[in-house]
Amino acid sequence: MWFSFWRSKDRFSLDQLRYLADQLTKVQIVNEVNKDFVIEALRSIAELVTYGDQHDPTFFEFFMEKQVVGDFVRILKLSRTISIPLQLLQTVSIMIQNLQSEHAIYYMFSNEHMNYLITYSFDFRNEELLSYYISFLRAIGGKLNKNTISLLVKTRNDEVVSFPLYVEAIRFAFHEESMIRAAVRAVTLNVYHVGDDSVNRYITSEPHTDYFSNLVSFFRKQCMDLNRLISETLKNPGPDSNSTVTTAVDEIEDNLYYFSDIISAGIPDVERLITDSILMLLIFPVLLPSLRTVADNHVDQDMQSGVVTSLYLLCCILRIVKIKDLANTIVAALYYPLESFTKCSGGQVNGYIPDHGFTSKSDGIDNDNLAENSAKCLVVNVPCSSSSSDCHPQSITILNNGSSSNVALREVLLEYVTGGADVQVLGSLSVLATLLQTKELDESMLDGLGILPQRKQQKKLLLQALVGEASGEEQLFSSESSLTRDGIACGLDVYLNKIKEQYGVSFQPSNVVSSPRVPRFQVLDALVSLFCRSNISAETLWDGGWLLRQLLPYSESEFNNHHLELLKISYENSASALEKEVRGFWPDLLITVLCDEWRKCKRAMESSSPPKEPKCMLFPPRMFFSEEDIPEGSSFTAGERMHELVKVFVLLHQLQIFTHGRALPDQPLIYHPCDHRTNSRAHTSGLAAVPKPGTEMNLVNAVPCRIAFERGKERHFCFLAISVGTSGWLVLAEELPLKKPYGVVRVAAPLAGCNG
Repeated sequence: MWFSFWRSKDRFSLDQLRYLADQLTKVQIVNEVNKDFVIEALRSIAELVTYGDQHDPTFFEFFMEKQVVGDFVRILKLSRTISIPLQLLQTVSIMIQNLQSEHAIYYMFSNEHMNYLITYSFDFRNEELLSYYISFLRAIGGKLNKNTISLLVKTRNDEVVSFPLYVEAIRFAFHEESMIRAAVRAVTLNVYHVGDDSVNRYITSEPHTDYFSNLVSFFRKQCMDLNRLISETLKNPGPDSNSTVTTAVDEIEDNLYYFSDIISAGIPDVERLITDSILMLLIFPVLLPSLRTVADNHVDQDMQSGVVTSLYLLCCILRIVKIKDLANTIVAALYYPLESFTKCSGGQVNGYIPDHGFTSKSDGIDNDNLAENSAKCLVVNVPCSSSSSDCHPQSITILNNGSSSNVALREVLLEYVTGGADVQVLGSLSVLATLLQTKELDESMLDGLGILPQRKQQKKLLLQALVGEASGEEQLFSSESSLTRDGIACGLDVYLNKIKEQYGVSFQPSNVVSSPRVPRFQVLDALVSLFCRSNISAETLWDGGWLLRQLLPYSESEFNNHHLELLKISYENSASALEKEVRGFWPDLLITVLCDEWRKCKRAMESSSPPKEPKCMLFPPRMFFSEEDIPEGSSFTAGERMHELVKVFVLLHQLQIFTHGRALPDQPLIYHPCDHRTNSRAHTSGLAAVPKPGTEMNLVNAVPCRIAFERGKERHFCFLAISVGTSGWLVLAEELPLKKPYGVVRVAAPLAGCNG
């Protein structure tokens, strides 16, 4: 019987489909003898049905009439070999993926045949079979809509009581194979985005809500693995360290984008579940307790890696997971002292949270080695008004000993800026920049942190004045607005109460809003202090410059005299360090690099986003701060150091221009009309243009020498380097014996690095 299958027929004909269906009906047992026929029959039927769906509707009408899908299920029950389930899953997947007729899809999903296949006890120890099964689930998920999903669920009193596709898919949500996890996520997203209310109630009911907390627990474990990886990289960097960290970072961000895609489905209960899980399983017990303050000379590498990882993860969560309650709750948590969350997590740093087997107590981010901090404080000078910096300032101490329970986490972030290592500075700046760019945050929350841009402040006050909430003059011109203070406190109180009542944080927040101007001057003081630090990389300083320009885009009115003096001193120190490079390895490239970096810095400062992405804090750059850092004779390293000094100088120079209220030029004013040595030589020599042979010139400051073009016939010449504008030459001139100190130009060559 089986060999008659191979007789010559028109492959794409209804007769061929009828013949195959008839032969399949006659199969009563599947064994090694006939399995090849059954496999080929299944494969051919899939081809014919797909062909008929696009060319001849009678094909699928016959397929339905004979209930061939029922024969598929019967064949699966008869099978005793792994090859039959493999082919059957592939056959059904191909048909579902390629059928275009809605009528055909409705038939495939009806009669409970798909649910039977979904819940069938396949032997998933076979990896190939599992791969085919997941592809089968994904094919079904790809055809879901409000009409087809009803065919795959069971209901009672208009409520969904069973949904095999969803339940079986999430069983593999945390499989070790990333491709399987990706397929499961595709299925779940298809379910969420259908928008069926009864299905949404089903997935947000017990025990299915565990999926969302399990997702966050799985993500939590990945975060801890990333921290351990970064800690090991800091201790023992290898040639593949960056690529390994990059792979881990990509997985972290993929998970967060999955959360974002889930949120975009617009299911309120799911958004609440994810928000609560992220806060209770990750933010409060792990990330916030890791933000410990440390003195620069006591930084432990494990501690530092925990801080950097936490800052990076906070940035990623805020950037990718667009949930208003989540963002505002994180900001409100920054008003609490560190001890609040250490105690909240059971008296341990990163205390143990039961998380369904994904982590253990030892999985916490390593930050227990907290060095004792010396007492440090940052004094914030708040002028009496924005326009009078000469009156007696109000001094407010905001940062005390790092171990003090009174120090709020927002102040810890500023302490990183003023005294932390380079990666901590970059991490803190990235968090502040991310908060500033997070559209889900209320403006009152940004104002409370001191990072509401000046233009938004003025717009907010103007709108309040226009709607009659207070006197426009009082709002716009007073040194301190009580309405603004009340607005900040009101918006913040909602989330502070939520943290206390819903999440069980019982500590009192420290100094929530004593004055609407204080947080802003805290941030401004921290940034000015940053620009005075000599052990911070140029790229990190550029991030600080970008943040400053976002806060004060138009004027220098909020800088006081102390700020201006500190910035001036820092600029002069940078200029002195750069001047030494004239005698270094690369003086001929100095002007070129300076012009290039000027344009880049101006573009970076005026950009709508920070110069560096948050992930850059995980890959700290190599820095050269002094000549001792340069290996002897290494011109390449010297060039890197020169490049670094130029970038710092350019930033501080542009800040000098900005703080004095002037517009930034497109090109640096390299040849300022001052007593520049090369300009002086050009003026003294009497050359104002390209020196041509035969031109008479003054030889003052020239270097004398004697040259013999013939034996016994020496002639007196002089060398002189001169420049005019961006052009420069090395001139060889012959003395005029009867007209000293003048001579005649014999030859001129362009100086390296000049325009010629």
